[in-house]
Amino acid sequence: MGPSGTFTEQALRGQPDLAAADTRAIGSIPDVLNALVTGEIDAGFVPIENAIEGAVNVTQDALAFDMDLSIQREVVLDVQLNLLALPGSSLSDITTVVSFPVANAQCRAFLRDRLPGAEVQVASSTADAARLVSEGELRGVAAISNPLAADIYGLVAVAEAIEDHPGNQTRFLLLARDGIPAPTGHDKTSLVVFQRANQPGSLLAILQEFAARNINLTRLESRPTRRGLGDYCFVLDLVGHIGDEVVADCLRDLKMKQGDVKFLGSYPAAGDGSGQVRRDNDEQWRQADEWMQTLRDAVRD
Repeated sequence: MGPSGTFTEQALRGQPDLAAADTRAIGSIPDVLNALVTGEIDAGFVPIENAIEGAVNVTQDALAFDMDLSIQREVVLDVQLNLLALPGSSLSDITTVVSFPVANAQCRAFLRDRLPGAEVQVASSTADAARLVSEGELRGVAAISNPLAADIYGLVAVAEAIEDHPGNQTRFLLLARDGIPAPTGHDKTSLVVFQRANQPGSLLAILQEFAARNINLTRLESRPTRRGLGDYCFVLDLVGHIGDEVVADCLRDLKMKQGDVKFLGSYPAAGDGSGQVRRDNDEQWRQADEWMQTLRDAVRD
């Protein structure tokens, strides 16, 4: 997601193997995904979720409804948003603010309290906002972006760390056309579950499949299916890998009982983590499976 200087690029640079690859900045998230689908690129790197604003719906909906792509990895980046302007500018000079919609939303309180009269405009990315201010030599216009973009485009910070909440993070996904990475012991699996029928208890029935197997859900969101008003599906992230027997058993039951399940990927999770819970769950499942097989073997012909 380009141009150069985005948070996406900053997150990618933090992954040594990805930073060493032949990388390209592409103008928008849909353009990145389309380039991946057509084979123009081998992998795409895009944002999926922000700690303040929630899901990046353009990415989430493309994966859920429009494209068959496989998540290969997640990367989590600590985010600092600065207000960047031409050298010699001060905060009192700013009459217009431009940035990516998610970034604008993360700074609502700052914009309301410190720049109440400023017009807020939209750019295709935080870096593109910085580029527009720099190349257009736009006095009185500031971009919400990051220190990397300030260095690249020769801008100065008239205000730093303007996000509304501390601990702001953005989650990114590495995507490919196919393939599932091998389990690492610290993995996530992402799904879209479509309801067979919109009726009382339908969400509970889905959640019980995970609870019964002690599988932890790290994200649960509802999204309209585009089939009609009031028709929703559920986007889920869970701890574990499709290669884990207990996860495979859960997905098998979901596929059987629900209208449809779209598998988005099993992939290494960001950060440090222990696979002990996963191993315990798998061992309990194997013991239960062996017990059941013993009973079935006793059935007379």
